[in-house]
Amino acid sequence: MKVGYVLLDGCGDRPVPGLNYTTPLEAAYTPHLDRIAARSRLGTVTTVGRGIAPESDIAVFNMLGYSFGRNYPGRGVVEAVGSGLEVRDGDLAFRANLASARGRRIVDRRAGRDLTQEEGERLAEDLGKVSLRGASCFFKTTVSYRGVLVIRARRPLSAAISNTDPAYERVGGFGAAKAITGSDEVMRSVPESKDEGAALAAELVNEFTAKAARILEKSETNGERVAAGKLPANCVLLRDAGDHLPVLPSFEEKHGLKGTALVEFPAEVGIAKLLGMKMVAIKDRHDIKEKASKFASELREGTVVYVHIKGPDEFGHDGDARGKKRSIEAIDRDFFSTVHVTADGPRLGVSCDHATPCTLKMHSADPVPLLVTGGDGDGKRFTEEGAKLGSLGHLMGRDVLSLVAGKPVRRSSASGS
Repeated sequence: MKVGYVLLDGCGDRPVPGLNYTTPLEAAYTPHLDRIAARSRLGTVTTVGRGIAPESDIAVFNMLGYSFGRNYPGRGVVEAVGSGLEVRDGDLAFRANLASARGRRIVDRRAGRDLTQEEGERLAEDLGKVSLRGASCFFKTTVSYRGVLVIRARRPLSAAISNTDPAYERVGGFGAAKAITGSDEVMRSVPESKDEGAALAAELVNEFTAKAARILEKSETNGERVAAGKLPANCVLLRDAGDHLPVLPSFEEKHGLKGTALVEFPAEVGIAKLLGMKMVAIKDRHDIKEKASKFASELREGTVVYVHIKGPDEFGHDGDARGKKRSIEAIDRDFFSTVHVTADGPRLGVSCDHATPCTLKMHSADPVPLLVTGGDGDGKRFTEEGAKLGSLGHLMGRDVLSLVAGKPVRRSSASGS
């Protein structure tokens, strides 16, 4: 069996006044996706859990069939693995943002979104000067303002600590979005358990945060940015700590099919590595046509080809509904135009990792639409409302891939958050 599995990053949304109270998916001109949807069954998905606005890492794990209790390794570990950093049990690994702040007040969580890769790497070199008492640390820039931090102490550290990034909180060991006000401050990390390793971890995180801010304030790179009228990347926001490597069945062991992942970002690489999936690198993350070409070429018998398509999520975070609509149209034009649905062709599943409503500018717990080829089609568009009327009903994320692959699954009676 050939299975194609497409997750559209943050594509789900809510009606937007600027789009005549339709969602970007509803407003977008998507003739190719409409063609596929008309011959498919539709439904809705709660990707992680009711009332949880998940980050992409835990959402993708669930949508690949892996759910976790409180033993989730943390996005920091996943991204560190994906970045090629060594992580041992007892180390502390974080997802990091190079951000802009005045004192402790956050001006922009992404340093204006215009930080170049070269600037990020130069700032990482500056952060190599941070020296912690009784511990070592390593910061690596991954993509633009994104980074990874690993802290190693003389004794094991615990990830049971709070984030310094106010936009995310820990829920059951993984990250979930929370509302920010626009006047938020860099948070102090505090231990969330009585474990001595948690107390030491919080102490080291706060020490790193303070020392990093002092170094970045004097950075030549930031001086150049300010002179050019740009925001300085003068603080580091940390979230989603992890302190151990997970032990998981491989993708093939779990599903009985080989897994291939088209990867761009460290989180995707980390997930693929941890699940033992074949990885196919995308050279230009903005080149949707390259994704389409590699997606088609990797489909073969006994294989699930998974691709996570970026774009809609960033516009959702910026509250740009028209930009999100255009992003969806570009995906339809450059990716779904190449996908052909036939009776003897690959089975196809299309969904989202989470919703990022433009009216919220953050991830939400809203159910997302799901499309699965095979059988009689529902004759509906792939939209939030069309999915609610579909014959698949409501599913949990952990069950979706089994359904796409033609295996029996449980249906949820819940309608979402």
